[in-house]
Amino acid sequence: MTDTFPADALPLDGMLVLDFSQFLAGPMAATRLGDLGARVIKIERPQGGDIGRRLAFAGVVEDGDTLSFHITNRNKESYAADLKSPDDLVGIRALVARADVIIQNFRPGIMERLGFGYDAVAAINPGIIYASISGYGGEGPWKDRPGQDLLAQSLSGLPWLNGSGDDPPVPVGIALADVIASIHLASGITAALLRRERTGFGGRVDTSLLESMLDLQFELISAHLGDLSIVVKRGARNTAHAFLQAPYGIYPTADGYLAIAMTSVPELGSLIGLATLEQYTDPDTWWSEQTAITRALADHLATQSTEHWLTILDAADVWCAPVLTLPELVSHEGFLALDMTQHVTRPGTKGSASVDIQTVRAPVRFDGRVLKNGRGAPRLGEHTEAIRAEFQQEVAP
Repeated sequence: MTDTFPADALPLDGMLVLDFSQFLAGPMAATRLGDLGARVIKIERPQGGDIGRRLAFAGVVEDGDTLSFHITNRNKESYAADLKSPDDLVGIRALVARADVIIQNFRPGIMERLGFGYDAVAAINPGIIYASISGYGGEGPWKDRPGQDLLAQSLSGLPWLNGSGDDPPVPVGIALADVIASIHLASGITAALLRRERTGFGGRVDTSLLESMLDLQFELISAHLGDLSIVVKRGARNTAHAFLQAPYGIYPTADGYLAIAMTSVPELGSLIGLATLEQYTDPDTWWSEQTAITRALADHLATQSTEHWLTILDAADVWCAPVLTLPELVSHEGFLALDMTQHVTRPGTKGSASVDIQTVRAPVRFDGRVLKNGRGAPRLGEHTEAIRAEFQQEVAP
């Protein structure tokens, strides 16, 4: 045992992950493991590969693959195989015999029908960590519904938490269920790998889009289960939380928007010169008079710039922040100080130029070091022959 951990080593170096998944949640879970050092081999159909290669975020396509595919499958190898072909199954089983982790996000029962359910895989490799993401779990009336982000958000009730009482249900405008589920799966996998190191036992890790959305609402669901009278009642315009009193909200200024979190209403009124708020000395009125308070704040804050109010409120250590637009965010020195971006490159082939994409890096650091990897997403089947030769040779008698 050395006294220091090698500076260029990563926590999951030496681990082999087979990524059978498609779209976003499963592939992103595998990418998170790759960011931590694991080798990730993506198993794809020879005809078309991962459907995510064709589902374009913002309509952006580079070198025949969508932007989403390039980002969520960076730093992987692609192995093309028909899971219904006896010849291709030989190669897949050779990979399974050596893998540490399998990730899949087919609908419940499909991997079993293909011959790669957990029991079949564990018979080949008892120490395997078999990780699955479904839409809604393997049991119950929703298990066969399409596992898609907006649908999972909707079934979870999350859209009722956004916007004001005058708005319809408002979903979160990113693939929140997919992203959160990928984090939960990667966390479960790393825990299972640790257990295997300690005990020698492999096992299963399962999560779903819906369970991830329910966990995100743990406070709300817990409160309702304890008191059924607690339900979502969104507040007036500018409020930002159905269960927090004024002044919690987002308010227009003369040139943008300002977010204000928990703070004393009368003290806030005194700081910004809004005497109307100084009468609300009883915190109970921050609930009962929420509409009046937020309307008064919105009218008053709109008279000056965001920076004007920040100068006053920051000096008093009031919890507040500007609401940045996307261009403002990526050009801000606060964003740049995080060193949050990286370039990933896929070399060109005959007739195609290389693809260079700027994206975000892994959001964790190890020993003070940010984790970046410039290897781009693979072309369909790009590494099939090399992988087949490598693993068939290793498992030969």
